[in-house]
Amino acid sequence: MTALPALSGFGPRQEVRRIVTEAGSSFATGMRVLPRRRREAIFAVYAFCRIVDDIADGAGAPGEKRDQIAVWSEEIDRVFRKAPLTPVGEELARAAARYSLPRHEFDLILEGMTMDAEGMVAPSPERLERYVRCVAGAVGLLSMRVFGAWQGDPSRRFALSLARAMQLTNILRDVEEDAGLGRLYLPATVLLATGVPADPDLAFRHPALPEARRLLGLKARTQFHRARAAARGHAWTRILPALVMMGPYEKLLEQMEADWTRPPERRPGWRKAADGIACAAGGLVRR
Repeated sequence: MTALPALSGFGPRQEVRRIVTEAGSSFATGMRVLPRRRREAIFAVYAFCRIVDDIADGAGAPGEKRDQIAVWSEEIDRVFRKAPLTPVGEELARAAARYSLPRHEFDLILEGMTMDAEGMVAPSPERLERYVRCVAGAVGLLSMRVFGAWQGDPSRRFALSLARAMQLTNILRDVEEDAGLGRLYLPATVLLATGVPADPDLAFRHPALPEARRLLGLKARTQFHRARAAARGHAWTRILPALVMMGPYEKLLEQMEADWTRPPERRPGWRKAADGIACAAGGLVRR
């Protein structure tokens, strides 16, 4: 069995911050609106996701990746026994205890990363839904608890709708990049309807790809509408980090909807921040 990575010499909190910073994601910016303890907790969740995502996307055979992911499954066992071995595990144990984070959601994240490690090519709609629930929905539900916004079913609807919207937008954006990893997340039903081959190397060059992306884009747009509707049942201040994240993704989808034949331009960080602020401000105005 693969061993856990060697300790870096940083303390748990510093190690988590290092992982978050080096990821270079806009995620960190969105979460800085949280109070310190909640921010540290969500950073721990993100660092865990970053580690296992890097395993799934890294070099190595699927079996080797599954072994590495299984090692982190054992670490999650220890997290919930309050006996972690890693700095990230220590921070996760603190977050799980403080905000009553359910173990099941971490198991789902690991399941989704295993699906990535094994390779996702033209999944059925049911398999794609399961994948999105694992890699995005689980994070959304954990986040709502960390934010202090959890209200049961309304929060579940908001988190899962927003997770679907954002993950589908990622899929639409990254068709070419995913093909380089031997993956094709566009569902088999969409490929069949448009005549796009279920082959990563052929799909992203196919002339019908824009139509396939458009069809999946309709589903992403529907999920953004549902997320906005579900958001109204929550205090704006509690879901502010989610709205700050939602803005850039919704704007990205809007950019792709304007012309499905062109890959979206990479947007500078300040533009993403402005989109997040605009989305959050819209939430405030509606109240």
